[in-house]
Amino acid sequence: MGRMLFLLSLLAHVIAVSAQELEPRAYSRSPVGTTFVEMVLGNSSGGITFDPSLTVTNAHANVYSGALALGQTFPFFRRQARLTVALPYAWGRISGQVGEESGSITRSGLADSAIHFSVNLYGSPALWPREFAASSQRSLLIGTSLTVDAPTGQYSPTKLINIGTNRWALKPELGFSYPVARFDLDFYAGAWFFTDNARFVPGTLTKSQDVLPSAQAHISYTFRPKLWCALDSTWYGDGATHLDGGPPTGRQNSSRVGVTLSIPLAKQHSLKIAYSSGVTERFGANFREVSISWQHVWFDRR
Repeated sequence: MGRMLFLLSLLAHVIAVSAQELEPRAYSRSPVGTTFVEMVLGNSSGGITFDPSLTVTNAHANVYSGALALGQTFPFFRRQARLTVALPYAWGRISGQVGEESGSITRSGLADSAIHFSVNLYGSPALWPREFAASSQRSLLIGTSLTVDAPTGQYSPTKLINIGTNRWALKPELGFSYPVARFDLDFYAGAWFFTDNARFVPGTLTKSQDVLPSAQAHISYTFRPKLWCALDSTWYGDGATHLDGGPPTGRQNSSRVGVTLSIPLAKQHSLKIAYSSGVTERFGANFREVSISWQHVWFDRR
């Protein structure tokens, strides 16, 4: 049974770090003083591939998630900036087989909360709604962001599989967006950095993880204001884990593609539907992911 528990521990690690968001138009122009609330529902399911030396087969996960996010744009040294806070909840089932031994487990609870701060460095000055409406100029945008995952999720050092990770994670990123007629071409490059989990099961081990680089590319087309569709892609690799400074395990090398559709519902409401699937993966998760989100926006009238 010990090998099965080791498998489930690896599965939990893969789920925690392999779900890379595909976010087209992350650095798009918007007026400062904009406040938005967003509700998201999603599902991730599929197989997981391990190093052949581990003799792990039939590894599969089916995870549902929901999140509530609140954000606002504001001026930051005369540039457009945005701060978003998200609180997610997750529930799902994980199963796998080592040799002739198989098993599964279910979990549900609060996941790690996320804080995202971004600022456009070039091409998007801070404009209030009336100024923004009078400015239709589209040009190259260069932005940067920092995402922080806080260890607020459900975690117990006596359990191999947890919803939370019991560690901090930070992702600095640099993004570019270039308009061509009705198209927008986006490219982002960043990397996840992780602190150690000093209470890994049975509560006395230290689990560390190497840097996890990632990149995204998007091509979106605007049919009319607020109605657009995007083709999405991402890559991430490395991010190997270590127990008490031991040899690396679980190194990843994966890519994904997807599509996103944004639909305006009313003057201040919109719906966004997204789907993505793994294309290549040497080790890691090959998930099919689908999500739907509703967003309500209101503006500072100054």
